[in-house]
Amino acid sequence: MNDSPGTPLRVGLIGYGLAGSVFHAPLIAATNGLTLDTVSTSSPDRQAQARAEHPRVRTVATPDEVLARTGELDLIVIASPNKTHVPLATAALEAGLPVVVDKPLSGTAAEAERLTALADDRGLLLSVFQNRRWDNDFRTVHQLITEGALGDVLRFESRFERWRPKPKGGWRESGDPAEIGGLLYDLGSHVADQALALFGPVTHVYAESDVRRPGAEADDDTFLALTHANGVRSHLWVSATTAQLGPRFRVLGSRAGYVKYGLDPQEAALREGRRPGEDPAGWGTEPEASWGRIGAGESPLTGGGDPVPTLPGDYPAYYAAVAEALRTGGRPPVSAREAAATLRVLEAAKTSAAEGRTVRIEESA
Repeated sequence: MNDSPGTPLRVGLIGYGLAGSVFHAPLIAATNGLTLDTVSTSSPDRQAQARAEHPRVRTVATPDEVLARTGELDLIVIASPNKTHVPLATAALEAGLPVVVDKPLSGTAAEAERLTALADDRGLLLSVFQNRRWDNDFRTVHQLITEGALGDVLRFESRFERWRPKPKGGWRESGDPAEIGGLLYDLGSHVADQALALFGPVTHVYAESDVRRPGAEADDDTFLALTHANGVRSHLWVSATTAQLGPRFRVLGSRAGYVKYGLDPQEAALREGRRPGEDPAGWGTEPEASWGRIGAGESPLTGGGDPVPTLPGDYPAYYAAVAEALRTGGRPPVSAREAAATLRVLEAAKTSAAEGRTVRIEESA
């Protein structure tokens, strides 16, 4: 690794589709201590796009060409289709390179645990990109819970809902199990990770998972009910078929509840080509009209409760923490072990939905 003080760590990015071009490349480029060195994509158009958006980057056609440059890189980021995550992460770790993998790390918890063991054996960083831990609304929920503003949390409701009545196609919506598609492993990876980050281990999982849209192959309307070891219940919805969107979060406690509508603005900003540090209004901020409300016995839809200023979203914090961990040998911002715990929940949900029963989490271990 290039550990000269002040010299940026060189990053090889595999994949330049939505995840690579919209999330990873811009955030890597905006992080002090990291430089986007090489991008791998088989598409000539995406190679041209990468060079236009990051003029100093080198482009290659295959992951093998990235992995062949082991001595010239300090970190591999894998933003390619889900089914490639495990083989590419394995190859990178075996080549001696630290790795960041887009969620989900793998299709099963067992695969995640094997990757964890490999990284530990090689003394290498292995982290999973769970950017939505740095959403503005999730940061606000975390702060309210930490400060005790809600009392003891009884139920946590989280919705990641969309209205997309026509399937878009592609591997994300494929019914082939090898593709690891569908909303359970896509948006479900986010909402389950957030629930575990807030409330810890899960003991029981109940799920309902459906394929609603004509022509769809993979689950597009899924609900999970989690029972945490501490007694909190998490109710999680992920859907592409929601004609009227519910609140992003509703958190009910013994003292008060918090309700928040709308989505964190960072993804929209990145899609529009805006970059951290360029917005004079501040990155990840939202107007007061979008703030959530806290109260007891009132409805936020009629103005009940008090507005709660939403903390700024902070996706740049993820790669800043990765850079710090690489320099100091510290903990990654999201560990592969945490990813394995989330995958155990998703596997249990898959079993529950298929068999129509509540699953003890040990059954999916």
